[in-house]
Amino acid sequence: MSVSLQSPPSSAISSFQGRKLSFSNGSAPSNLLFTSRRSLPLIRASAVDTGPATELDAVSSFSEIVPDTVIFDDFERFPPTAATVSSALLLGICSLPDTIFRNAVDMALADSECNKHENSELRLSCFCSKALVNVGADLAKLVPGRVSTEVDARLAYDTHGIIRKVHDLLKLYDRVDVPPERLLFKIPSTWQGIEASRLLESEGIQTHLTFVYSFAQAAAAAQAGASVIQIFVGRLRDWSRNHSGDPEIEAALKRGEDPGLALVTKTYNYIHKYGHKSKLMAAAVRNKQDLFSLLGVDYIIAPLKVLQSLKETVTTPEEKYSFVRRLSPQSAAKYNFNEVELVKWDQLTFASAVGPAAVELLAGGLDGYANQANRVEELFGKLWPPPNV
Repeated sequence: MSVSLQSPPSSAISSFQGRKLSFSNGSAPSNLLFTSRRSLPLIRASAVDTGPATELDAVSSFSEIVPDTVIFDDFERFPPTAATVSSALLLGICSLPDTIFRNAVDMALADSECNKHENSELRLSCFCSKALVNVGADLAKLVPGRVSTEVDARLAYDTHGIIRKVHDLLKLYDRVDVPPERLLFKIPSTWQGIEASRLLESEGIQTHLTFVYSFAQAAAAAQAGASVIQIFVGRLRDWSRNHSGDPEIEAALKRGEDPGLALVTKTYNYIHKYGHKSKLMAAAVRNKQDLFSLLGVDYIIAPLKVLQSLKETVTTPEEKYSFVRRLSPQSAAKYNFNEVELVKWDQLTFASAVGPAAVELLAGGLDGYANQANRVEELFGKLWPPPNV
């Protein structure tokens, strides 16, 4: 299911001017913004020539371009269409006592239900879930699209644990009047996470599978019916520059292709050729050339420096029409897959097909997310009880 809502009122946007959400490590965590398909009117190349336009106008006619930022000074320059709430975001909020979301965290720490738990681990887990939902509910009032809520990465290898956590988060969202169609749940692409996605999607709950670094993960996620599949282009490129021994990456390099771009292309073609419902998101896009090579994919998460360059570069009408859609259902129909790639994925075939790049990058991503979740719990343990409890 998808939702189309109107753009947030200008008064809501202008109220953010002068406010900035920053992070204790000096940089915003990646991919904190997520977008709902066509949920916000985008700058597009006009069908009628009205003079010079920008590269941003041109590329936005092929893919939805998503700003990779949580800095609210950029609402007017690059309005976010939706958002992701995560442990990293909670850490950022807690580092700034005057941020607009701090009250959402304080209300979670004062929650009477959580405070009833005598077991400190259960109490802290309850606080974290409440804080994620409170912040997610605030974000849902500010953006027109969906809010993607990170599911605890420490549950990445526990299918039923993931499902229980998502059900718990849904109940909390229901209490603050955020409907399911405004929500996605961000789950790591382990086999157990993909299975959890399959079961949740069968209930009508929208999932967002992340940490996809191999075709086996991507194809299994598509077969599971994940609403969104997220591939990290630049991370695969970085791995290939410093490692060897991954057959999938070496095959792409032998063809003269970038491994990250090749995986996005192959996954897009698989989804469209075989009629899967998943939308594809390209993340860790490092430069304009990456973005130009991906035109046609559903979503591209782009750094602000890339967006700014696109916005500042004026194109003539002739140049505007020189931009080419690289990915399309028509080109997907012509793509040939071998028998091994068309298997019905199960845990055994999945484990045998996932290469060393995906194993290493997935493990690194999970470690990072788990560390952030631990830090949030440690911080909440120090902040609790708040002054009025």
